[in-house]
Amino acid sequence: MANMNGTNVQTKENVSEKEKTNPKCNMYEIITKKRNGCELSPEEILFFVKGYVGGEIPDYQASALLMAIYFQGMNKQELTCLTQNMLASGDSISLDGIRGKKIDKHSTGGVGDKISFIVSPLVAACGIYVPMLSGRSLGHTGGTLDKLESIPNFDVFLTADQFQSILNDVGMVICGQTENIVPADRKLYALRDATATVESIPLITASIMSKKLAIGTDGIVLDVKTGSGAFMRREEDSVTLCKTMVEVGEESGRTTIGLITDMDQPLGNAVGNSLEIIESIEALKGSGPIDLMTVTFGLGAAMLMAAGAADDFWKAHKKLKQVLASGKPLEIFKKFIAAHGGDPAICDNYSLLPQSKYILDFCAPGSGIISKINAYEVGMTAVDIGAGRRKKEDAIDHSAGFVFRKKVGDLVKAGDPILTLYTNRNETIPDALARLEKATEISKQKIIKRPLIHYLIDKDGIHPTRV
Repeated sequence: MANMNGTNVQTKENVSEKEKTNPKCNMYEIITKKRNGCELSPEEILFFVKGYVGGEIPDYQASALLMAIYFQGMNKQELTCLTQNMLASGDSISLDGIRGKKIDKHSTGGVGDKISFIVSPLVAACGIYVPMLSGRSLGHTGGTLDKLESIPNFDVFLTADQFQSILNDVGMVICGQTENIVPADRKLYALRDATATVESIPLITASIMSKKLAIGTDGIVLDVKTGSGAFMRREEDSVTLCKTMVEVGEESGRTTIGLITDMDQPLGNAVGNSLEIIESIEALKGSGPIDLMTVTFGLGAAMLMAAGAADDFWKAHKKLKQVLASGKPLEIFKKFIAAHGGDPAICDNYSLLPQSKYILDFCAPGSGIISKINAYEVGMTAVDIGAGRRKKEDAIDHSAGFVFRKKVGDLVKAGDPILTLYTNRNETIPDALARLEKATEISKQKIIKRPLIHYLIDKDGIHPTRV
Protein backbone atom coordinates (compact mmCIF):
# COMPACT_ATOMS: atom_id res chain seq x y z
CA MET A 1 0.00 0.00 0.00
CA ALA A 2 1.89 2.95 -1.22
CA ASN A 3 -1.18 5.19 -1.34
CA MET A 4 -4.58 5.57 0.23
CA ASN A 5 -6.50 5.64 -3.04
CA GLY A 6 -10.24 5.19 -2.78
CA THR A 7 -13.60 6.86 -2.91
CA ASN A 8 -13.41 7.91 0.73
CA VAL A 9 -10.26 10.01 0.33
CA GLN A 10 -10.60 13.75 -0.04
CA THR A 11 -7.72 15.05 -2.15
CA LYS A 12 -6.36 18.60 -2.16
CA GLU A 13 -6.87 20.73 -5.23
CA ASN A 14 -3.89 21.68 -7.33
CA VAL A 15 -2.20 24.87 -6.15
CA SER A 16 -2.37 27.55 -8.82
CA GLU A 17 0.66 29.59 -9.82
CA LYS A 18 -1.04 32.68 -8.41
CA GLU A 19 -1.43 31.01 -5.02
CA LYS A 20 2.20 29.92 -5.03
CA THR A 21 3.51 33.39 -5.71
CA ASN A 22 1.22 35.68 -3.74
CA PRO A 23 2.77 39.11 -4.37
CA LYS A 24 1.44 40.40 -1.05
CA CYS A 25 3.67 38.03 0.93
CA ASN A 26 7.37 37.36 1.13
CA MET A 27 9.31 35.22 3.58
CA TYR A 28 11.73 37.93 4.66
CA GLU A 29 8.89 40.08 5.97
CA ILE A 30 7.06 37.09 7.49
CA ILE A 31 10.19 36.02 9.39
CA THR A 32 10.82 39.58 10.58
CA LYS A 33 7.22 40.00 11.69
CA LYS A 34 7.20 36.83 13.80
CA ARG A 35 10.71 37.49 15.13
CA ASN A 36 9.38 40.78 16.49
CA GLY A 37 6.46 39.06 18.18
CA CYS A 38 3.72 40.17 15.79
CA GLU A 39 0.73 38.13 14.65
CA LEU A 40 0.92 36.49 11.23
CA SER A 41 -2.09 36.93 8.96
CA PRO A 42 -3.98 33.95 7.48
CA GLU A 43 -2.57 34.90 4.05
CA GLU A 44 1.01 34.81 5.37
CA ILE A 45 0.53 31.42 7.03
CA LEU A 46 -1.05 30.03 3.85
CA PHE A 47 1.84 31.45 1.81
CA PHE A 48 4.39 29.76 4.08
CA VAL A 49 2.77 26.30 4.21
CA LYS A 50 2.01 26.08 0.48
CA GLY A 51 5.35 27.57 -0.48
CA TYR A 52 7.37 25.21 1.70
CA VAL A 53 5.47 22.07 0.70
CA GLY A 54 5.73 23.14 -2.94
CA GLY A 55 9.49 23.60 -2.72
CA GLU A 56 9.44 27.36 -3.35
CA ILE A 57 10.60 28.33 0.14
CA PRO A 58 14.11 27.08 1.03
CA ASP A 59 14.95 25.24 4.24
CA TYR A 60 16.97 28.13 5.62
CA GLN A 61 14.01 30.51 5.51
CA ALA A 62 11.60 27.92 6.87
CA SER A 63 14.09 27.19 9.67
CA ALA A 64 14.27 30.86 10.54
CA LEU A 65 10.48 31.09 10.83
CA LEU A 66 10.31 27.94 12.95
CA MET A 67 12.89 29.40 15.32
CA ALA A 68 10.95 32.67 15.50
CA ILE A 69 7.79 30.70 16.37
CA TYR A 70 9.78 28.70 18.95
CA PHE A 71 10.71 31.90 20.80
CA GLN A 72 7.65 34.09 20.14
CA GLY A 73 4.87 31.50 20.08
CA MET A 74 1.53 31.82 18.29
CA ASN A 75 -1.89 32.96 19.42
CA LYS A 76 -5.02 30.83 19.01
CA GLN A 77 -5.97 32.33 15.65
CA GLU A 78 -2.51 31.80 14.19
CA LEU A 79 -2.30 28.27 15.51
CA THR A 80 -5.71 27.25 14.22
CA CYS A 81 -4.81 28.72 10.82
CA LEU A 82 -1.45 26.90 10.74
CA THR A 83 -3.12 23.60 11.67
CA GLN A 84 -5.84 23.96 9.04
CA ASN A 85 -3.35 24.83 6.30
CA MET A 86 -1.13 21.89 7.21
CA LEU A 87 -4.23 19.69 7.09
CA ALA A 88 -5.13 21.07 3.64
CA SER A 89 -1.65 20.25 2.30
CA GLY A 90 -2.64 16.66 1.57
CA ASP A 91 -5.40 14.06 1.59
CA SER A 92 -7.93 13.45 4.33
CA ILE A 93 -9.96 10.31 5.05
CA SER A 94 -13.71 10.72 4.95
CA LEU A 95 -15.69 8.42 7.22
CA ASP A 96 -19.11 9.52 6.00
CA GLY A 97 -19.95 5.91 5.18
CA ILE A 98 -19.66 4.85 8.82
CA ARG A 99 -23.02 5.17 10.55
CA GLY A 100 -22.18 5.92 14.14
CA LYS A 101 -19.93 8.06 16.28
CA LYS A 102 -16.22 7.95 15.42
CA ILE A 103 -13.68 8.86 18.11
CA ASP A 104 -9.89 8.97 17.67
CA LYS A 105 -7.40 8.66 20.54
CA HIS A 106 -3.87 10.07 20.51
CA SER A 107 -1.02 9.64 22.98
CA THR A 108 2.02 11.90 23.12
CA GLY A 109 4.10 8.77 23.72
CA GLY A 110 5.70 6.98 26.61
CA VAL A 111 7.32 3.81 27.88
CA GLY A 112 5.07 0.76 28.14
CA ASP A 113 2.10 2.66 26.69
CA LYS A 114 0.03 -0.01 24.99
CA ILE A 115 -3.35 1.51 25.79
CA SER A 116 -4.51 1.76 22.15
CA PHE A 117 -4.73 -2.04 21.97
CA ILE A 118 -6.96 -2.19 25.05
CA VAL A 119 -9.08 0.94 24.91
CA SER A 120 -9.95 0.63 21.20
CA PRO A 121 -11.75 -2.75 21.43
CA LEU A 122 -13.18 -1.72 24.79
CA VAL A 123 -14.80 1.43 23.36
CA ALA A 124 -15.75 -0.38 20.14
CA ALA A 125 -17.63 -2.91 22.29
CA CYS A 126 -19.73 0.05 23.48
CA GLY A 127 -20.82 0.78 19.90
CA ILE A 128 -18.34 3.61 19.20
CA TYR A 129 -16.08 3.37 16.13
CA VAL A 130 -12.36 3.90 16.81
CA PRO A 131 -10.14 4.80 13.81
CA MET A 132 -6.44 5.53 14.41
CA LEU A 133 -3.40 6.46 12.33
CA SER A 134 -0.29 5.60 14.30
CA GLY A 135 3.49 5.75 14.04
CA ARG A 136 6.71 3.95 14.86
CA SER A 137 9.04 4.23 17.83
CA LEU A 138 10.70 7.60 18.37
CA GLY A 139 13.65 7.94 20.74
CA HIS A 140 12.83 6.37 24.09
CA THR A 141 9.12 5.95 23.27
CA GLY A 142 7.62 2.82 21.78
CA GLY A 143 5.83 2.69 18.44
CA THR A 144 2.30 1.38 17.96
CA LEU A 145 3.07 0.04 14.48
CA ASP A 146 6.20 -1.78 15.68
CA LYS A 147 4.18 -3.49 18.38
CA LEU A 148 1.51 -4.61 15.93
CA GLU A 149 4.17 -5.93 13.54
CA SER A 150 5.31 -8.38 16.22
CA ILE A 151 2.10 -10.26 15.37
CA PRO A 152 2.86 -12.69 12.49
CA ASN A 153 1.70 -11.36 9.09
CA PHE A 154 0.00 -8.29 10.57
CA ASP A 155 -0.25 -5.58 7.87
CA VAL A 156 -0.02 -2.05 9.27
CA PHE A 157 -0.59 -0.43 5.87
CA LEU A 158 -4.05 -0.26 4.34
CA THR A 159 -5.74 1.31 1.36
CA ALA A 160 -8.42 3.87 2.17
CA ASP A 161 -11.14 1.38 1.22
CA GLN A 162 -9.60 -1.26 3.50
CA PHE A 163 -9.38 1.29 6.31
CA GLN A 164 -13.08 2.08 6.09
CA SER A 165 -14.12 -1.54 5.54
CA ILE A 166 -12.26 -2.81 8.62
CA LEU A 167 -13.57 0.06 10.72
CA ASN A 168 -17.12 -0.66 9.61
CA ASP A 169 -16.86 -4.45 10.13
CA VAL A 170 -14.76 -4.59 13.31
CA GLY A 171 -15.44 -1.28 15.02
CA MET A 172 -11.75 -0.34 15.23
CA VAL A 173 -8.78 0.07 12.91
CA ILE A 174 -5.14 1.05 13.53
CA CYS A 175 -2.73 1.59 10.66
CA GLY A 176 0.18 3.69 9.45
CA GLN A 177 0.03 7.16 7.97
CA THR A 178 0.77 7.40 4.25
CA GLU A 179 2.82 10.07 2.51
CA ASN A 180 -0.34 11.71 1.18
CA ILE A 181 -1.68 12.50 4.67
CA VAL A 182 -0.49 15.95 5.85
CA PRO A 183 2.77 16.14 3.85
CA ALA A 184 3.39 19.58 5.37
CA ASP A 185 3.85 17.95 8.76
CA ARG A 186 6.29 15.39 7.40
CA LYS A 187 8.47 18.11 5.87
CA LEU A 188 8.23 20.48 8.81
CA TYR A 189 8.86 17.78 11.41
CA ALA A 190 12.07 16.70 9.71
CA LEU A 191 13.20 20.34 9.69
CA ARG A 192 12.21 20.85 13.34
CA ASP A 193 14.17 17.76 14.31
CA ALA A 194 17.28 19.15 12.58
CA THR A 195 16.94 22.71 13.93
CA ALA A 196 16.18 22.06 17.64
CA THR A 197 12.64 23.45 17.36
CA VAL A 198 10.75 20.25 18.21
CA GLU A 199 9.91 21.40 21.74
CA SER A 200 7.55 24.19 20.76
CA ILE A 201 3.94 23.94 21.95
CA PRO A 202 2.46 25.68 18.86
CA LEU A 203 4.48 23.49 16.50
CA ILE A 204 3.70 20.30 18.43
CA THR A 205 0.02 21.21 18.47
CA ALA A 206 -0.16 21.89 14.73
CA SER A 207 1.75 18.67 14.02
CA ILE A 208 -0.51 16.44 16.12
CA MET A 209 -3.83 18.09 15.41
CA SER A 210 -3.38 18.37 11.64
CA LYS A 211 -2.95 14.58 11.52
CA LYS A 212 -5.86 13.96 13.89
CA LEU A 213 -8.14 16.23 11.87
CA ALA A 214 -7.19 14.38 8.67
CA ILE A 215 -9.50 11.56 9.75
CA GLY A 216 -13.20 12.43 9.61
CA THR A 217 -14.03 11.65 13.23
CA ASP A 218 -16.64 13.22 15.48
CA GLY A 219 -14.23 13.71 18.35
CA ILE A 220 -10.66 13.37 19.58
CA VAL A 221 -9.34 12.23 22.96
CA LEU A 222 -5.78 13.23 23.85
CA ASP A 223 -3.52 11.38 26.26
CA VAL A 224 -0.83 13.91 27.17
CA LYS A 225 1.90 12.37 29.29
CA THR A 226 3.90 14.05 32.05
CA GLY A 227 6.96 12.86 33.98
CA SER A 228 10.44 11.50 33.31
CA GLY A 229 9.37 9.35 30.36
CA ALA A 230 7.16 11.98 28.76
CA PHE A 231 7.93 14.34 25.93
CA MET A 232 6.75 17.15 28.23
CA ARG A 233 8.30 16.31 31.59
CA ARG A 234 6.91 19.24 33.60
CA GLU A 235 3.24 19.02 34.50
CA GLU A 236 2.61 22.69 33.70
CA ASP A 237 4.00 22.22 30.18
CA SER A 238 1.83 19.14 29.64
CA VAL A 239 -1.25 21.07 30.77
CA THR A 240 -0.45 23.97 28.44
CA LEU A 241 0.07 21.62 25.48
CA CYS A 242 -3.14 19.71 26.20
CA LYS A 243 -5.20 22.88 26.68
CA THR A 244 -3.85 24.28 23.42
CA MET A 245 -4.70 21.11 21.46
CA VAL A 246 -8.19 21.00 22.97
CA GLU A 247 -8.78 24.60 21.87
CA VAL A 248 -7.62 23.87 18.31
CA GLY A 249 -9.78 20.74 18.12
CA GLU A 250 -12.84 22.60 19.33
CA GLU A 251 -12.14 25.53 16.97
CA SER A 252 -12.03 22.96 14.15
CA GLY A 253 -15.46 21.60 15.02
CA ARG A 254 -14.38 18.41 16.81
CA THR A 255 -15.34 17.56 20.37
CA THR A 256 -11.92 17.31 22.02
CA ILE A 257 -11.07 16.05 25.52
CA GLY A 258 -7.60 15.63 26.99
CA LEU A 259 -6.23 13.76 29.98
CA ILE A 260 -2.90 14.49 31.65
CA THR A 261 -1.57 11.05 32.58
CA ASP A 262 1.55 10.02 34.44
CA MET A 263 4.70 8.76 32.74
CA ASP A 264 7.23 9.02 35.56
CA GLN A 265 7.67 5.25 35.54
CA PRO A 266 6.77 2.75 32.78
CA LEU A 267 3.04 2.14 32.33
CA GLY A 268 2.00 -1.40 33.18
CA ASN A 269 4.57 -4.16 33.57
CA ALA A 270 5.65 -4.84 29.97
CA VAL A 271 8.03 -2.72 27.89
CA GLY A 272 8.81 -3.95 24.37
CA ASN A 273 6.82 -4.89 21.31
CA SER A 274 5.56 -8.48 21.59
CA LEU A 275 5.67 -8.26 25.41
CA GLU A 276 3.27 -5.31 25.29
CA ILE A 277 0.96 -7.20 22.93
CA ILE A 278 0.84 -10.04 25.46
CA GLU A 279 0.07 -7.66 28.32
CA SER A 280 -2.67 -6.03 26.23
CA ILE A 281 -4.30 -9.39 25.61
CA GLU A 282 -4.07 -10.23 29.30
CA ALA A 283 -5.72 -6.89 30.06
CA LEU A 284 -8.56 -7.74 27.66
CA LYS A 285 -8.89 -11.04 29.55
CA GLY A 286 -9.34 -9.08 32.78
CA SER A 287 -5.81 -9.44 34.17
CA GLY A 288 -4.28 -6.06 33.41
CA PRO A 289 -2.05 -4.27 35.96
CA ILE A 290 -3.87 -1.69 38.09
CA ASP A 291 -1.97 1.32 36.76
CA LEU A 292 -2.51 0.32 33.13
CA MET A 293 -6.22 -0.29 33.63
CA THR A 294 -6.74 2.93 35.58
CA VAL A 295 -5.43 5.00 32.68
CA THR A 296 -7.25 2.80 30.13
CA PHE A 297 -10.61 3.23 31.83
CA GLY A 298 -9.99 6.97 32.18
CA LEU A 299 -9.27 7.42 28.48
CA GLY A 300 -12.13 5.13 27.53
CA ALA A 301 -14.51 7.17 29.69
CA ALA A 302 -13.34 10.35 27.95
CA MET A 303 -13.96 8.68 24.57
CA LEU A 304 -17.53 7.77 25.55
CA MET A 305 -18.07 11.35 26.72
CA ALA A 306 -16.67 12.75 23.46
CA ALA A 307 -19.09 10.51 21.56
CA GLY A 308 -22.04 11.69 23.62
CA ALA A 309 -22.52 8.15 24.97
CA ALA A 310 -21.95 9.28 28.57
CA ASP A 311 -22.25 12.56 30.42
CA ASP A 312 -20.39 11.56 33.58
CA PHE A 313 -16.77 10.43 33.80
CA TRP A 314 -17.29 7.94 36.61
CA LYS A 315 -20.49 6.43 35.19
CA ALA A 316 -18.63 5.86 31.93
CA HIS A 317 -15.77 4.33 33.92
CA LYS A 318 -18.18 1.85 35.53
CA LYS A 319 -19.76 0.96 32.20
CA LEU A 320 -16.38 0.13 30.68
CA LYS A 321 -15.55 -2.26 33.52
CA GLN A 322 -18.82 -4.09 32.89
CA VAL A 323 -18.13 -4.29 29.16
CA LEU A 324 -14.62 -5.66 29.76
CA ALA A 325 -16.05 -8.42 31.96
CA SER A 326 -18.37 -9.48 29.11
CA GLY A 327 -15.44 -10.72 27.01
CA LYS A 328 -16.63 -8.81 23.94
CA PRO A 329 -13.55 -6.51 23.68
CA LEU A 330 -11.23 -9.52 23.40
CA GLU A 331 -13.34 -10.95 20.57
CA ILE A 332 -13.17 -7.59 18.77
CA PHE A 333 -9.38 -7.53 19.16
CA LYS A 334 -9.12 -11.02 17.64
CA LYS A 335 -11.30 -9.91 14.73
CA PHE A 336 -9.14 -6.79 14.33
CA ILE A 337 -5.97 -8.91 14.09
CA ALA A 338 -7.53 -11.18 11.48
CA ALA A 339 -8.80 -8.22 9.43
CA HIS A 340 -5.21 -6.92 9.20
CA GLY A 341 -3.95 -10.32 8.01
CA GLY A 342 -2.54 -11.35 11.39
CA ASP A 343 -3.01 -14.59 13.29
CA PRO A 344 -5.57 -14.22 16.10
CA ALA A 345 -4.35 -17.52 17.56
CA ILE A 346 -1.63 -15.50 19.29
CA CYS A 347 -4.29 -14.43 21.81
CA ASP A 348 -4.34 -17.98 23.17
CA ASN A 349 -0.81 -19.10 22.30
CA TYR A 350 1.88 -16.52 23.06
CA SER A 351 4.61 -18.83 21.75
CA LEU A 352 3.50 -17.81 18.26
CA LEU A 353 4.99 -14.38 18.93
CA PRO A 354 8.75 -13.65 18.55
CA GLN A 355 10.89 -15.26 21.25
CA SER A 356 14.18 -14.16 22.84
CA LYS A 357 17.26 -16.31 23.23
CA TYR A 358 18.45 -14.58 26.38
CA ILE A 359 16.22 -14.13 29.42
CA LEU A 360 17.51 -13.00 32.82
CA ASP A 361 16.49 -11.00 35.87
CA PHE A 362 17.62 -7.58 36.99
CA CYS A 363 17.66 -7.79 40.78
CA ALA A 364 17.42 -5.20 43.53
CA PRO A 365 20.86 -3.93 44.52
CA GLY A 366 19.62 -3.23 48.06
CA SER A 367 16.67 -3.52 50.43
CA GLY A 368 13.89 -0.99 50.95
CA ILE A 369 11.04 0.60 49.02
CA ILE A 370 11.40 1.35 45.32
CA SER A 371 11.15 5.14 45.19
CA LYS A 372 11.94 5.74 41.52
CA ILE A 373 12.08 3.95 38.17
CA ASN A 374 13.15 6.53 35.59
CA ALA A 375 10.94 5.89 32.57
CA TYR A 376 13.26 7.67 30.14
CA GLU A 377 16.24 5.53 31.18
CA VAL A 378 14.17 2.36 30.94
CA GLY A 379 13.01 3.39 27.46
CA MET A 380 16.53 4.08 26.24
CA THR A 381 17.75 0.80 27.74
CA ALA A 382 14.99 -0.96 25.80
CA VAL A 383 16.35 0.71 22.64
CA ASP A 384 19.84 -0.54 23.51
CA ILE A 385 18.71 -4.18 23.74
CA GLY A 386 16.82 -3.99 20.43
CA ALA A 387 13.24 -3.01 21.31
CA GLY A 388 13.54 0.43 19.68
CA ARG A 389 15.64 2.30 17.17
CA ARG A 390 18.13 5.16 17.32
CA LYS A 391 17.85 5.76 13.56
CA LYS A 392 14.80 5.17 11.41
CA GLU A 393 16.74 2.55 9.43
CA ASP A 394 17.49 0.42 12.52
CA ALA A 395 15.96 -3.05 12.71
CA ILE A 396 13.65 -3.89 15.61
CA ASP A 397 13.94 -7.02 17.77
CA HIS A 398 10.24 -7.58 18.38
CA SER A 399 10.90 -10.00 21.24
CA ALA A 400 13.15 -7.66 23.23
CA GLY A 401 12.11 -5.74 26.32
CA PHE A 402 11.33 -5.99 30.00
CA VAL A 403 8.61 -7.35 32.25
CA PHE A 404 8.55 -5.63 35.62
CA ARG A 405 7.98 -7.70 38.76
CA LYS A 406 8.13 -4.72 41.11
CA LYS A 407 7.17 -1.06 40.63
CA VAL A 408 7.46 2.22 42.56
CA GLY A 409 6.14 1.82 46.10
CA ASP A 410 6.89 -1.91 46.33
CA LEU A 411 9.05 -3.35 49.10
CA VAL A 412 12.11 -5.33 47.96
CA LYS A 413 14.99 -7.19 49.53
CA ALA A 414 18.48 -7.21 48.05
CA GLY A 415 18.52 -9.80 45.27
CA ASP A 416 14.78 -9.75 44.61
CA PRO A 417 13.93 -9.63 40.88
CA ILE A 418 12.71 -6.17 39.85
CA LEU A 419 12.28 -7.07 36.18
CA THR A 420 13.00 -9.78 33.66
CA LEU A 421 15.04 -8.78 30.60
CA TYR A 422 14.45 -10.33 27.15
CA THR A 423 16.83 -9.90 24.20
CA ASN A 424 18.58 -11.60 21.30
CA ARG A 425 21.59 -9.31 21.69
CA ASN A 426 23.74 -10.93 24.34
CA GLU A 427 26.46 -8.29 24.04
CA THR A 428 24.09 -5.54 25.22
CA ILE A 429 23.19 -7.18 28.54
CA PRO A 430 26.02 -5.88 30.83
CA ASP A 431 25.47 -2.24 29.87
CA ALA A 432 21.71 -2.68 30.09
CA LEU A 433 21.91 -4.02 33.64
CA ALA A 434 24.20 -1.15 34.66
CA ARG A 435 21.83 1.41 33.17
CA LEU A 436 18.80 -0.16 34.86
CA GLU A 437 20.57 0.05 38.21
CA LYS A 438 21.13 3.78 37.70
CA ALA A 439 17.48 4.21 36.71
CA THR A 440 16.22 2.57 39.92
CA GLU A 441 16.26 4.15 43.37
CA ILE A 442 15.49 2.34 46.61
CA SER A 443 14.60 4.23 49.77
CA LYS A 444 14.22 3.33 53.43
CA GLN A 445 11.30 5.71 53.78
CA LYS A 446 7.69 5.31 52.67
CA ILE A 447 6.92 7.27 49.51
CA ILE A 448 3.83 9.05 48.18
CA LYS A 449 2.84 7.69 44.76
CA ARG A 450 2.08 10.13 41.97
CA PRO A 451 -1.48 10.18 40.59
CA LEU A 452 -2.03 8.25 37.37
CA ILE A 453 -4.48 10.77 35.90
CA HIS A 454 -3.70 14.35 36.90
CA TYR A 455 -6.35 16.36 35.04
CA LEU A 456 -9.20 16.18 32.54
CA ILE A 457 -9.21 19.12 30.14
CA ASP A 458 -12.14 20.04 27.91
CA LYS A 459 -13.72 23.14 26.36
CA ASP A 460 -14.95 24.18 29.82
CA GLY A 461 -11.50 24.19 31.41
CA ILE A 462 -9.10 22.13 33.53
CA HIS A 463 -10.64 19.65 35.97
CA PRO A 464 -8.46 17.95 38.62
CA THR A 465 -8.95 14.19 38.87
CA ARG A 466 -5.88 13.00 40.77
CA VAL A 467 -6.76 9.32 40.31
